[in-house]
Amino acid sequence: MASLSGQPGSGRVRFATDGARAVTAEMLSEQPRRDLVKGTIFFALLLLALTVALVGLAAIIIQAAVNGAPAISPTLFTNGPSTINPSEAGFRPALIGTIYLILGVIVLVVPLGVGAAVYLEEYGDREKWWNRTIELNVQNLAGVPSIIYGILGLAFIVRGPLDLGFILAAGSLTLALLVLPTVILAAREAIRAVPPSIREGSLALGATQWQTIRRQVLPAAIPGVVTGVILAISRAIGETAPLLLVGAATFVTFNPTFLGDNGYSALPVLIFNYASRPQDEFRVLASAGVVVMLVVLLAMNSFAIWLRNRYEQQW
Repeated sequence: MASLSGQPGSGRVRFATDGARAVTAEMLSEQPRRDLVKGTIFFALLLLALTVALVGLAAIIIQAAVNGAPAISPTLFTNGPSTINPSEAGFRPALIGTIYLILGVIVLVVPLGVGAAVYLEEYGDREKWWNRTIELNVQNLAGVPSIIYGILGLAFIVRGPLDLGFILAAGSLTLALLVLPTVILAAREAIRAVPPSIREGSLALGATQWQTIRRQVLPAAIPGVVTGVILAISRAIGETAPLLLVGAATFVTFNPTFLGDNGYSALPVLIFNYASRPQDEFRVLASAGVVVMLVVLLAMNSFAIWLRNRYEQQW
């Protein structure tokens, strides 16, 4: 009767199941000694590479902070540049120009990058030759040197078809082209990571494909998209070569405007200008400019990370 009631029998079944699971897990966990040694060596090499990268980055930041400490003061943010008196020189015009450039890049790459990613992932037929061509070009453009984008910006944006001239908007367009492939690739991966069950559930409830994308897929993909935008901003804010070709002057004493044709500057360009001067005072000022650029970059990235974490908590 006890056996018919199922309790002793169920205990034996449970015992047998646990034993089989333990044996299987032990067999799967056992690896040949040679493979275990290779895995350990590979993991150690990964840690070594990460340590070298972090130590190198920390050394550069510490060196810039130590060398630029004598020149770090509020005047760096409020004063304009000077070639005569480095003690009163600042980065105000270049700082304003960098902020305008990055804001223009964000306004351009977010809708274009997300729109291209949505088309390629949700609408594009990969059997069509033009969709395969777009995907191939996006992947290849992500590795093109920045100077090539500067030449293209000079030929097609500053001159050529658009003929905008050497204005700040031309610099934003050029930097947007530079980082657009990064945003597209990151947005595609974020959209691809959204579980198919979310799409299927929304469509099953009667929503259209566009409603599903707008209300379900894109909100869930926002953390990954913001990560791509952070990477794009980090690359764009430190670019110098493209800006030199599209009108970023090395010495501007006035506050630039987005569409003004009287010139503009940016932090990396002015830092390069100070660092190339023979006086030690200007080299100290260049190191302080590196600290200023890091502060601006960290401020922008902190806001983007906060926005990403907020959406991650909601989803």
